[in-house]
Amino acid sequence: MEKNGNNHKLRVCVATCNRADYSKLAPIMFGIKAEPQFFELDVVVLGSHLIDDYGNTYRMIEQDDFDIHTRLHTIVRGEDEAAMVESVGLALVKLPDVLNRLKPDIMIVHGDRFDALALATSAALMNIRILHIEGGEVSGTIDDSIRHAITKLAHYHVCCTRSAEQHLIAMCEDHDRILLAGCPSYDKLLSARNKDYMSIIRMWLGEDVKTRDYIVALQHPVTTDIKHSIKMFELTLDALISFKKRTLVLFPNVDAGSKEMVRVMRKKGIEHHPNFRAVKHVPFDQFIQLVAHAGCMIGNSSCGVREVGAFGTPVINLGTRQTGRETGENVLHVRDADTQDKILHALHLQFGKQYPCSKIYGDGNAVPRILKFLKSIDLKEPLQKKFCFPPVKDSISQDIDHILETQSALAVDLGGTNLRVAIVSMKGEIVKKYTQLNPKTYEDRLELILKMCVEAASEAVNVNCRILGVGIGGGIVHQHELIHGSSFCAAELGHIVVSLDGPECLCGSQGCIEAYASGIALQREAKKLHDEDLLLVEGMSMKKEEVVSAAHLIQAAKLGNTKADSILRTAGTALGLGVVNILHTMNPSLVILSGVLASHYVNAVKDVINQQALSSVKTVDVVVSNLADPALLGAASLVLDYTTRRIY
Repeated sequence: MEKNGNNHKLRVCVATCNRADYSKLAPIMFGIKAEPQFFELDVVVLGSHLIDDYGNTYRMIEQDDFDIHTRLHTIVRGEDEAAMVESVGLALVKLPDVLNRLKPDIMIVHGDRFDALALATSAALMNIRILHIEGGEVSGTIDDSIRHAITKLAHYHVCCTRSAEQHLIAMCEDHDRILLAGCPSYDKLLSARNKDYMSIIRMWLGEDVKTRDYIVALQHPVTTDIKHSIKMFELTLDALISFKKRTLVLFPNVDAGSKEMVRVMRKKGIEHHPNFRAVKHVPFDQFIQLVAHAGCMIGNSSCGVREVGAFGTPVINLGTRQTGRETGENVLHVRDADTQDKILHALHLQFGKQYPCSKIYGDGNAVPRILKFLKSIDLKEPLQKKFCFPPVKDSISQDIDHILETQSALAVDLGGTNLRVAIVSMKGEIVKKYTQLNPKTYEDRLELILKMCVEAASEAVNVNCRILGVGIGGGIVHQHELIHGSSFCAAELGHIVVSLDGPECLCGSQGCIEAYASGIALQREAKKLHDEDLLLVEGMSMKKEEVVSAAHLIQAAKLGNTKADSILRTAGTALGLGVVNILHTMNPSLVILSGVLASHYVNAVKDVINQQALSSVKTVDVVVSNLADPALLGAASLVLDYTTRRIY
């Protein structure tokens, strides 16, 4: 004990609630008892161990020569949801006195039963260290929630599989306090195969039964869906009756719904049926031999998906109680059934098979690892457990600077002619705007965008604006959310193809809307007219060094240049065809055209919609935005809306 810094024996309290958890705890208890120089063992028995209807299973603890320090009657009879809650409450009332008398250094708690939750809660509130066995596993009932709740209360964890270990780490438990040991029951399972099993089989199933020619059935209520689980139990018994094989049926556990399941057994005459043996309890050593040599095990007990795999015995797992558990290839799942036929078919498939033995849950050496882990516990370490949360961004304290600063967004408009970046406030005011000519190459554009964003972000500090995010103009907004697409390239509306032999687009394709109607496209057409001396008309003039732009084309059209007007009408028609495609695809309630060219295109777009669109979308309103910078404001609004919402 010098290794852990303790100068006295470690006083360990093992509390066991039922026959199932004792099968996992007993190997650990034997190990602790075998090393009295290191440990003092106190055994507390509670729960269904002390109820006659469930076999008075505390007797097997006495038969194993353990001194029971305390017996606590904690089960409130009723076998319904309220009785489970009352049982937890009764245990919480009785446990403090016991723990005050024992004053253990550590309490070992197993699994996911409601009794175990009472144990863990009591120990945690009384500042007693908790070692939890089998945390991190997944199943399909309220047990899942209880298991994870105990994990949060426990200081140390012994898990059985690598996946369970990863779940515990994901739950922010300290990796240094997690031991991957395997299931303690496997230490006994893997050494029990060669014992005299025929006498055990005959004792429980009759003298005429052979190995691999009988079934073991163990089914419990599912507390989150009691009615359905009882129906499944009825169908299971019907299928077993039809299958006509000798069957050992164990009574269900003490969970809500168990009384109704027993009624079903008696209604169908199972206790008096010649092919059935109905029992309340089988000692674990004998139960091992029974499942190891069975033709099949059926039900929803964790034993079926965990321990039975060690023998390769076929298992039929019914319902959702073990959903999420790791299983070997010996397990066939019947998730749901409306009639007995599906279960009967599963019996025909599984009965009598022999599968490879599985060691998913252990290699037979769990107990030595657990004892070593116990010896390493340093009682001088602080009792308060720490959670290993992933790193998160520090919260911003509330101070005067935070109150006075303006919540803002960076908006980016990737125009055909210009790139624009703006700081936009929560009120929709453009605090500062940056504009640069759009470079020719993709790489240069990205470099310029980043440079402009960095410059704007730096300036935001000077004007007391806190940037909440960056928005880029262009896209489809559905129910206030931007549609991204599978590769974040959705809504490239400018590259909707409206003509197979149209002008070449910057994207490399032909006939895109952008190749007709963008500022760059109009500038290209204006330059062609100018080169042919067909652009300027009376009332227009250009300086020698002035660059031809789309504005010149628009001016020429207004002054009566028919060729310029034809180019604008073609561009408007191309845009209109693209809008029609969008109307047929998305069926929006409103079409808003924005930008400096919007007013020149709106009539042409309306005409195309009237001529080309289906009647179901012809009535859509087409309007021109009167905002000065709609693309920048729209991009900013997405950021500001998302980052300041309370519900996402």
